[in-house]
Amino acid sequence: MLSFASGETDIEVEWFGAPDNGLSIAGPAVLLLHGADGLTFVDGYRFAARTIAASGYHVAFVHYLDRTGDRRVNYSRLRQDFPLWVGTVRDALSWLAQQPGVDAERLGIVGISLGAALALETAASDGRVRAIVDYFGPLPEDLAARRPRLPPTLILHGARDAIVPVSQAYSIERLLKEQGTPYEIQIYPDHGHGFTGVAQFDAAVRTARFLDRCLR
Repeated sequence: MLSFASGETDIEVEWFGAPDNGLSIAGPAVLLLHGADGLTFVDGYRFAARTIAASGYHVAFVHYLDRTGDRRVNYSRLRQDFPLWVGTVRDALSWLAQQPGVDAERLGIVGISLGAALALETAASDGRVRAIVDYFGPLPEDLAARRPRLPPTLILHGARDAIVPVSQAYSIERLLKEQGTPYEIQIYPDHGHGFTGVAQFDAAVRTARFLDRCLR
């Protein structure tokens, strides 16, 4: 297990390296940000990390809740903790950019639910983020009013999501469209807050293709 410091706290990172292509060329890398469940469903996040890495990307799965000492999000503190986690994601980008074999000009973030909101908030003020994959995430509060310049974004959402309504996906799309930011959106009509079966496979394929277009 690797780690970096953020707010005088050690943040653990699970590293999933891209396959060795035999070339001494730095490659693209992404942060993987879990949802509000923290590490409750860690095997699913690790499967996602391995899948992305197999497509040719270094993946850093960041345990950003370490910053606030939580195993899962405490919703009563969500608003006060959110800026701390954003700071940790920025620190994670700095750490990632310094890792051997990583091209600091080709960094992206794959965020799930709350992790996607953190990705959007971070990218709004940090130009190092060159691509975002948003798995059923909400639009951060007041972000649209600030009219930030966001990087190319892939939006993946379930039409039956009862936790983060699909209206959030359309709000993110509207912001990107207003800013003239390249984006893709895929709404899965029969899925809620999470994908299974064909939708899960389709989302993984779309993620790999999108990252290839943005970070290759």
